Amino acid sequence: MINNSGKPSSDEISEMLEKIEESSSQAAAGSGCLSAKERLASLFDPDTFAELQKFVTRGQTEFDSAQTSEFEGVICGYGSVGGKLVFAFSQDMYRMKGAIDRAHAEKICSLYELALKNGAPVVGIFDSSGASVGEGVSALDGYGRIMKKISQASGIIPQIAVIAGVCGGCSAAVASMFDFVIISEGKGKLFVNSPFLTGKDSTSVSYISSHGLAGIICRNEAASLSKARDLISLLPSNNAEGTVYSGVSDSNTRNAELEYSGDMRKFVLSLSDDGQITEISGSFAPEMVTALVRIGGTVLGVVGNDPSNEHGVLTMRAAQKAARFYNICDSFNIPVLTLVDTAGTDVSGVSDDSEYASSLGRLASVLSSSENPKVTVIMGEAYGSAFTLMASRSLGADIVYASFDSKIGFMNAASAVEFVWNERIASSDDPKAERQRLESDWAGSLLSPVEAASRGLVDDIVRTGDLKTVICSAFEMLNAKSDGPYFRRHQNYPI
Repeated sequence: MINNSGKPSSDEISEMLEKIEESSSQAAAGSGCLSAKERLASLFDPDTFAELQKFVTRGQTEFDSAQTSEFEGVICGYGSVGGKLVFAFSQDMYRMKGAIDRAHAEKICSLYELALKNGAPVVGIFDSSGASVGEGVSALDGYGRIMKKISQASGIIPQIAVIAGVCGGCSAAVASMFDFVIISEGKGKLFVNSPFLTGKDSTSVSYISSHGLAGIICRNEAASLSKARDLISLLPSNNAEGTVYSGVSDSNTRNAELEYSGDMRKFVLSLSDDGQITEISGSFAPEMVTALVRIGGTVLGVVGNDPSNEHGVLTMRAAQKAARFYNICDSFNIPVLTLVDTAGTDVSGVSDDSEYASSLGRLASVLSSSENPKVTVIMGEAYGSAFTLMASRSLGADIVYASFDSKIGFMNAASAVEFVWNERIASSDDPKAERQRLESDWAGSLLSPVEAASRGLVDDIVRTGDLKTVICSAFEMLNAKSDGPYFRRHQNYPI
C-alpha cells in the first residue's frame, strides 16, 4: 500500500528487503558461497546480530531512471562474538554488486563511530565490484572517508578484514589498513591492479601469502569467519582493556616434555596450553615466526627465528614482519615472548640495499618505543647485530633468559677464529687440528651464555624443560608493568 507521500509503507519496504535477501541467498548458493547476511550470521553468536541503517538506499545519479531505488550494497550492524560486543559490515555482491558510493561509505563510517564510542572491535567482510562509476568522484570521496575512520581507529580497537570475495583497487588499500587480513581460497581476490592489466597472477593464494598481503589463509569463507571469531577471542576489545587472560590450571603452567630441535614452530606448539597457535603471515618470510598463543592462561604474542628456514637469518622481510607484529601487540598491550635462534643478519646481496638497513632500523625503533611486557629467551645462536635487534635488554626487553645450549657473541666461532688467528693457524704443524681446537675454546668460553650473564645481559640460564614455568612466572610478575612514573603525594620521613 502506498501512503500519502507516494512512498512505500514500512511493511512494503520490509517485504522488499526480505525478497532481496532471499534473492541474494539463492544467488550466493548458486555461486557456491554465502550471502552477506549469512556471512554475518556465521560470524556472530546465534540471534545476536542487530542491523544498523537497514533501509538506506542509494542516491539518484544522472545515469539512473527516476524509478531507481536500490538498497545499499553493504549490511552493517553489531552483535556478540564469543560474548564480546563486536561491530561488523558485510558487502553484498548481489545487491548493487557491493559497489561503493557515498551512502555505502557513510554506513561504514557511522558503524566505526559507534565502535569507537563503545571500544569494540570491527570486522569488515569484503566482496565488492569496486566504486560506483555513476557517482564519480563522490565514490572516491567515500573511499577516503572510510580510510580516515580506519586510521582513527587504528591502535584503539582491533580491526579484522575478511576477504570473502573481490577486493580490488582502492578497496585493497582499505583492507590493508586493518590489523589482520584473512582471505579465503578460491573466492577471495585481493589486488590493487587487475591481473588483466599487470599480466601477473597476483590474485593466487600463493602470490598473496608469499607477498604478505594477507596474514591468514583459510580454505573457504566459513573457515575464514571461524578464524575471525578465534582472533576476537585472543584480542582485547580495545587498547585500554588489558591483557586477555583465560584462566589458569596446573596443566597450563606445569612443564611439558619440552625439547627444542631447531624447529621453532614445533617448539611454540609444545609451549602452548592447548597445542594450538594462530600464526600470522606464515608464508611471508617463513624464517621468522609470528603468532598469538595461550601460555599459562595468558594470550601472548610470540616472535621467533626459525632456523629450519634460511637458518633463521634476520632478513629484510623477516625484520618487516617482526616489526609489524611487535607494533600490533604493543598497541593492545599484548605481552610478547621473543625466541631467538639466528645465524645473524643477511649477508647476501640484498644486505647492501638501503631498504634492508631501514627495515632493521624500523624494527629497533618499534622495540625501543614499545611499552608492553617483553620476555626474551635465547634458544640457540644469537650473533652480531641480530643479538641486539631480537628484543635484547638494550632495546627494551624486561627479562632475558638463555638456554644452556645457547651461543651468544659478536660472531660465530669459525668466523671469529678465522678473523683473529688465521696467521697462527696457517703457521701451525697441523692447521686443521689447530683450527678445531681454537674454535672449540672460543665456543666454550666467549660464546657461552655464562659470559653474557656475567655482564648482566642475561638474567638467568635455564634448562629447556623448565622454560614454561619460567616464562609464566616472568609474565605474571610483569602483569602490572607501567613505564610511566607512579604519582607520589610525598616522601615518608623517619620519626
